[in-house]
Amino acid sequence: MLDSIVQLFTVLLIFVFVLALAYITTKFTAGLQKGRYQSANVEIIETFKIAPTKYIQVVRIGEKYFSYVVCKETVTLLGELAKDDITEFAKNSENTAMVSFKDIFEKLRK
Repeated sequence: MLDSIVQLFTVLLIFVFVLALAYITTKFTAGLQKGRYQSANVEIIETFKIAPTKYIQVVRIGEKYFSYVVCKETVTLLGELAKDDITEFAKNSENTAMVSFKDIFEKLRK
């Protein structure tokens, strides 16, 4: 009986160790990949899914903004966007008020 309990704790300890090692390895690998693909000149501003394998992306390249359609095997340029359009969109998204759960609950209670 005591041997079974010791074996159980040993297996649990090994499992937790392997799980922690996998977590640390994943975080380390993700950090390396992020540093490798991070660029000061190219930035994906926004991605919008229009179909299961089709996306519209707004990309900043240098000081210019472009919109692309990204499909499974192709990338198509839609056109260049004005910087003012992007700034205006960002201002609108920041001005939207966050609704808290408390506010919603109070409205439902009344």
